[in-house]
Amino acid sequence: MSYQAPVALITGAARRIGAAIAERLHGSGYGIVIHCHHSTADANQLAAQLNSLRPQSAAVVQADLCDDDAVQVLASDALACFGRIDALINNASAYYPTPIGTATGNDWDTLMASNARAPFFLSQALATELRQRRGVIINITDIQAEIPRPQHTVYCMAKAANVMLVKSLALELAPEVRVNGVAPGAIIWPEAAAELDDEGKALTLSRVPLGELGSAENIAQAVEMLMQNDYISGQIVAVDGGRSVT
Repeated sequence: MSYQAPVALITGAARRIGAAIAERLHGSGYGIVIHCHHSTADANQLAAQLNSLRPQSAAVVQADLCDDDAVQVLASDALACFGRIDALINNASAYYPTPIGTATGNDWDTLMASNARAPFFLSQALATELRQRRGVIINITDIQAEIPRPQHTVYCMAKAANVMLVKSLALELAPEVRVNGVAPGAIIWPEAAAELDDEGKALTLSRVPLGELGSAENIAQAVEMLMQNDYISGQIVAVDGGRSVT
């Protein structure tokens, strides 16, 4: 289909931070390609919500980012949704502890794939399109790329690679494509295996100068700012309530 407005592909956009980014960019006039893996129902619900506000402005694509072939198909499927991609938001991320002595090869593959490998190959697959559109890439990194969290070595390594991806692509894809990152701090409490108890939450917030949990909307605002400012590239913006300066 032919689409005149700019289009953003957001990985892991069915829920949480990804969904907030999708809603904010949609409100700014973007067509939205919502990527999901397991959260298909949530993705379809979000697409229906956005399409009710502006018909034929949102679509869903499904892919396992740990599968290299699926990542290539994701790039082509996303481009086919609206006939263009102007922004790639690499948001999808696996996150859970891997204490030394317990980490497995599967843990390594899962954490590296979602946080570093897939963002690289998806960026590579869409580089030609983004150059033609003078587009942008924004990675959702993490302050833990610089401030390691105990028992999360593999995740922190993967996010450090993600940060370097931002800086390297900012050089390699310039001047046509700008590449930046947003590094969240304590934004939304983690789920499942990474879930914190009340003591862990209190300890986390005690290290945040602003003293409170951030919101997914705080990250979405930073993403939008980086997309709008056409003289920022190769930068990581920390949205962490001041945690990275303590």
